[in-house]
Formats: sequence, structure tokens, C-alpha cells
Amino acid sequence: MIYIVPKPTDTHDDNSTATVAMEIRKQGGKYLLLDINRIDPFTLPFEHELVWVCGLTQDEHQFEVLQALSLSNVLVNTPQAIGTCASKVLTTALLLRHAIPSPRTLFTNSKEHAGRFIKEQGKVVIKPVYGFDGHGIFLIDSPDQLGKPPYYLQEYVQNDRDFRIFVIDGEPVGAIMRISNTLAHNIHQGGIGTACEIDEEMRSIAGAAARVAGVDYGGVDLLRYADSYCVLEVNGTPNWHCMSAPIPAFLARYLLEKERSLSS
Repeated sequence: MIYIVPKPTDTHDDNSTATVAMEIRKQGGKYLLLDINRIDPFTLPFEHELVWVCGLTQDEHQFEVLQALSLSNVLVNTPQAIGTCASKVLTTALLLRHAIPSPRTLFTNSKEHAGRFIKEQGKVVIKPVYGFDGHGIFLIDSPDQLGKPPYYLQEYVQNDRDFRIFVIDGEPVGAIMRISNTLAHNIHQGGIGTACEIDEEMRSIAGAAARVAGVDYGGVDLLRYADSYCVLEVNGTPNWHCMSAPIPAFLARYLLEKERSLSS
């Protein structure tokens, strides 16, 4: 049995959970949807099972329940990996530590240091430390535009597109190019997604980024950077809109193989 934590943003027309669940059944597996809001972390309903976290509400309760579940079950992705991806600071620190290309970044509590970085760069992108779907991302060119600290600031890499690479078990399996005339190219921010090929540089950089973030599966967002690519972020509960690769089938197969390995 595969236990599934559904994606809270699923809709009737865009239901990531249902597409993978259908593939699990089609490939001979069984699943059960979990409402983690109803789970008592001190009296867990099962042990030694596989739990697929399709999505998560960004609140302390759900994250803590997941952590409790992970004490005696196998979670895909783990709470630690989801937490790493949720933190832009930790993700960037890991990327830099492993020499994976990333835009120049400053994280500081000091408005003076932030102002100096803005002056050096001319324009910078300011992002929330914890964010999703491209919300709260702005281009600024003056310290007067800074709000309250802390500040997560990145070099502005001029572009009209980015690339979302879907990675399973360290291997890129599908990609889209997202084009828009806004700063964030996310589909939820109006970006237009088109399936694209994964070249060797994309494959190498995206695979490495997913591995250092610790995700079983993830969405790695890349930008063209000089003559290569840089990593913007790694998403621990990604969508796969517009990809031509059969991601739900790939994910279902991976989950079923993982489930079988628990009982072998």
C-alpha cells in the first residue's frame, strides 16, 4: 500500500495527486489518501510503509506531522528534503558548497550590506526566504525599496524564460521551457510552458542540484547564464505542467519500486 498526502492546490481540472494515483492502480499497486491534519503524531496509524508527499500546506502542523511519520516510515520526499527546498537560503548554500552554478546571492539582516550589494549589481531580485509559485519576487534598484529584514537578494540575470527540469532519483526525465514578460516565469504567474529537450548541461546541473537537495523527485528551475545554466531553486513538491514526458507513469513506477524494496 502506498499512502498519499494529496497536493492541497489540486483542482478538478489540474489534479496531480489523481493522475499519479491512477497510474499506481494501472501498474498494479494500491494506494490510500491520507489526511495528515487528522493524524496524531504521538499515536501513528501505521509503520514501515511508504508515504508519498504530493503536496503540503506551508504550516507548522503538517510539517511536524510529516516529521513524526518519517520516524517509522519511508517518506518521498522526506521532510528534511522538503524543508531544504522550501528555504532559498539553505538551497543556495548547498548549491554553492557543491560548486553548482547559481546567481550571485546575498542574505543579510543589514540594510547597509543590502544597499551595497544593490549598488554593485545595479538591479537585484528580492525574494522571500520561504515562497512558492513565484509570489513575492520583485526587481529593485534602490535600498529605498527594501522592506523589513532579512533580505534575500540575487543578481538579476536578464531573460525572458526559464526551464523546469523534472528529476526522479537523480535522473532528469522531463522538461519545459516557461516564457513570460514578467520576472517570475511560473505557470501560476502567467508563464507559458512548452515541452523542451534536456541537453547535457541541463541534465548534469539539474541532476546534481536535486541530489544535493536530497529529493527523491524534484523540479529544478534553471536560467540561461553566460554560456551555460544556473540553478534558481529546487522544488520538493513540484508540478509537471506541459511536459511531454509521462511524468505520472514515471513517478508511479518509482514509488512502486520503492514500496517493493521495503518488503524485500
